[in-house]
Amino acid sequence: MTTSSTTGVGQKESLEYKGSIRRLPLARLAALGLALLTVVVGCQTPPTKAPAGKTSDSSEAIILREGDSVKVSFPGSPNLDTTQQIRRDGKIVLSLVGEVTAAGMTPADLEKSLKSLYAPQLVSKEVTVTVVSSTFPVFVTGAVVRPGKVMSDHPITALEAVMESGGFDYAKANLSAVTVIRNEGGHLKNYTLNLKLVMMGRQSTPFYLKPADIVYVSEKFSWF
Repeated sequence: MTTSSTTGVGQKESLEYKGSIRRLPLARLAALGLALLTVVVGCQTPPTKAPAGKTSDSSEAIILREGDSVKVSFPGSPNLDTTQQIRRDGKIVLSLVGEVTAAGMTPADLEKSLKSLYAPQLVSKEVTVTVVSSTFPVFVTGAVVRPGKVMSDHPITALEAVMESGGFDYAKANLSAVTVIRNEGGHLKNYTLNLKLVMMGRQSTPFYLKPADIVYVSEKFSWF
């Protein structure tokens, strides 16, 4: 009898509970559903982010070259701060340590080298290298007015490099067959450009040069 009575009471309480839920206002039911959804979402594991600096589209590291101007800063010893242009031999001259090779290094590599060189003399081992301006050489030869090296501190096209060399020697130049010779991974690769179309405004895509590119303006073919 006791068991039967307890069961009946439990069923009655269950029915009353269900009835009370049905009687809840619509707004309270919506709030309850939102709260449950928040709990479920909050329990999900957030997506793992890629480590800093490990992006798929990373830009190339800057390589210091002769002619570049770099600012070397010492936060703990500002009296040593200096701005230097990398000489043709690839070196800069700094107080206390003298000549230091900079060409061929990234700014970060140069910072590490300077921290090591200045370690015995500095209390603060902080050294910062900043590129102030960057120049690079390209070479123009063949049927131009002034063949030779062209130094540029900004992106330069093949046509602009020819103009810097005095322009075409129109009596000899074959504008339709200008060759750019480029060292790519230790192998020479040739690109043939039709600068005549560019000069006529019929081709608008510029060909930008890379450091040490050689622009060769061939001569017109003649039987005489």
